[in-house]
Amino acid sequence: MFQDNSSSTHDACWVLLAVCLAALALPLSFTGGALATHIIGVEFSASPSQLNWITNSFMLTFGSLMLPCGVLADVYGRKRLFISGVVLFALTSLMLNFSHGIGFFNLMRALQGVGAAAALSGGSAALAQEFSGHAQTWAFGMIGTTFGIGLAAGPVISGVLIAHFGWRSIFLLGVVIDCFALILALKKMRETRISTFIRFDWPGALTFVIAIASLTLALNTGPVYGWQSVVVISLFLLSLGAFISFGWLEKHASYPLLDLSLFKYGRFLGVQILPLSTCYCWVVLLVLLPLRFVGIEGYSEIQTGIIMLALSGPVLFIPSLAAFLAKYIQANILAGGGLLLAATGIYWLIHIPSNSPVTYLIAPLVLIGFGAGFPWGLMDGLSVTVVPRDKAGMASGIFNTTKVACEGITLAIVNALLATFILNTLRQSTHSENQIADAARLLATGNLNSAGHILNIATSTSLRQIYNDGFDTLLYVLTIMTLLAAACVFVLLSQKQKPLD
Repeated sequence: MFQDNSSSTHDACWVLLAVCLAALALPLSFTGGALATHIIGVEFSASPSQLNWITNSFMLTFGSLMLPCGVLADVYGRKRLFISGVVLFALTSLMLNFSHGIGFFNLMRALQGVGAAAALSGGSAALAQEFSGHAQTWAFGMIGTTFGIGLAAGPVISGVLIAHFGWRSIFLLGVVIDCFALILALKKMRETRISTFIRFDWPGALTFVIAIASLTLALNTGPVYGWQSVVVISLFLLSLGAFISFGWLEKHASYPLLDLSLFKYGRFLGVQILPLSTCYCWVVLLVLLPLRFVGIEGYSEIQTGIIMLALSGPVLFIPSLAAFLAKYIQANILAGGGLLLAATGIYWLIHIPSNSPVTYLIAPLVLIGFGAGFPWGLMDGLSVTVVPRDKAGMASGIFNTTKVACEGITLAIVNALLATFILNTLRQSTHSENQIADAARLLATGNLNSAGHILNIATSTSLRQIYNDGFDTLLYVLTIMTLLAAACVFVLLSQKQKPLD
């Protein structure tokens, strides 16, 4: 079934290191971009919607291309796709340093997402061929740990780099890391692919990309044009039509992009809930809190990076702990219990007064990071161990698509909700609808001074309170969503696994 060459355990470990290095560059770019958003906006005089695309353009291409890349890895070669992705990610990271406008910057971020999708899909599928059994669970757990290292160290490293060398230096770091990953992959990674002929499902890939892209665009343009505007409604309808078309095409395709038979494995379906749950309880806070601390509270990038360690630091070690405990405790107990802890931390965060010392935030942030670390550490390994080995590439693509697409769509939803909550409070003022809409979008991205200028408010105290009220309302929503996800995880991951055929 496969074309490959024999690979020693020694070489497999080098392959794991190459994939982990490539994976490390992704969260560093993600957290670095979030931390640098405020200073990039000031330098490029960017609007709130343009600032949102600093993260969303990356997540849009990353999420929409994960599924096609997973299948491309199986058909055209896992090593080939991995190397192509690493090279593209490094080149676009380098080009970000030559940005002189927000348009070019966001374009490079979008291309960076293409490279990330290819690298992660190809690397994950390659690891599934190098390791099996508990070793495979451990290997994929190492990817989770690597992401944790990047997310934990990212804010501090980015803060130091921004303070001493400027925001462009955070993307140069990704270039250096990817160069090491490329060297290892060229020397140690073997080429594997499905040997039987499979025609790539281009119609399915196109409709899937359109569905994800139009949904993300609709969520991002809603706060700008209004949710009842023709543009936004048209994008939602286009997304719905594309999703329906994609389902029909996959059902009738000879070589489908999405093998619906994978969902006969109940635990595989349950695994798809895990990335959604970590989005609501953890990932969105990695983006929103730096905007709040720098733009609203007035902390420096270095101070913000140190504070964010409380949230991201636990993921340095919790994924490895989760992988170890999974030998003795059921996955639904570990993941579901972790989500309950995260929900508790979010609820705790709501009840800390806005004028409290920053040290009061440490305990709830640690609890959120600690709880989210359990599903985060388990989900990568579970995604490929609950399906047959020859479906590993597609399973990896489906899971990583769910993981990344959820992050992009959830970020868009959360940004829109925060702007809406702020807007509803501002409507109590005497300003025009256009003024308060612009001010709400600026506040949601942490631009306190510009919002005050639009509303002719000299003091920032009242605007801070409006932002904090909206943020607390959003935290209630995140708490509820995390609890619902925990309930689904407890049920779906408790199902017994069917034999892999």
